[in-house]
Parts: sequence; structure tokens; C-alpha cells
Amino acid sequence: MPKKEKLLLLVCTGNTCRSPLAQALAAHLLQVEGLSGWTVASAGLAALNGMSATRQAITAAQELGLDLSAHQSRSLTEELAAEAELVLVMTQAHKDLLVKEMPQYAAKVYTLKEFVGQAGDVADPFGGSVAVYMETAQELQGLLQLVINKLAALDDQE
Repeated sequence: MPKKEKLLLLVCTGNTCRSPLAQALAAHLLQVEGLSGWTVASAGLAALNGMSATRQAITAAQELGLDLSAHQSRSLTEELAAEAELVLVMTQAHKDLLVKEMPQYAAKVYTLKEFVGQAGDVADPFGGSVAVYMETAQELQGLLQLVINKLAALDDQE
């Protein structure tokens, strides 16, 4: 019987900037690295359902060869958190809020930087220029490469 795919859930505030970029980047990196068994989704802690990614996020994604044009924001639900194998948030404040609201999932919630052994938050580019979004996208790309490497190493141990 095939193993059920594990869900990597990426979470930010509004699900229109960082987490959609992170979702597209992580899905691409999983494919490039040939790491199967994972799916990727994103959500926001204060998201309005059905919003597009910001114009700047779409442009930054295009510059990296990715497509966010069909992205629709969604709010983090308890069902989504329960389904996720791993929840990576952009800031310590996101982690604190999520753990406070859903303490039963605390063991699988990390900030993106914490998961790869770094300190700090991924800054919100909302309202910034395309150049600011590109900086965020490139930071996410580097961090997510480390995440994918770590997931591959963990899979090898199973």
C-alpha cells in the first residue's frame, strides 16, 4: 500500500505574500530534488479567503520561473493544521499565536528559520516594491532549500 503523502504547511499573516511564495518555491524544490511523498500548501493566520497573491509576489515568482497567478488565499483552519505533518511559519509572533490558538499542534510548528537552525523572522514585504519582494523570495528560496535538504535527510532515516 502506498504511503500517504505528508503535508508541509507554510503559514504567514494574510496568505498573499510570503506563504504563497514559499509554497511555490517549496513545491518546485521538492520536484527538483526528487523528494516524493510530500505535498505543499499555504494559509494565513489572518487571511481573507479567496484573495489573489499580491501583484509584487506574482512578479517575484515569475522572475524565479514560478506561477502564482491562480493563488487563492485561505485562512488557517484546525483541519488544515491537523492534516499537516509540519507547519512552518514566518515569524515568532505567528508561532506564538498558532500555538496559543491550537496548542495540540505545538510539536509540529516551527518558524521557518528555527527549523533550519537559524534565528529571526522572515520580514513581511507587504506594501513594498517588487525589489523588496524579490529579496524576500530569495531569502525564502535559500531557507526552503535547507528545509528540503533536512526533510530528505529525515526521510532517509525512516
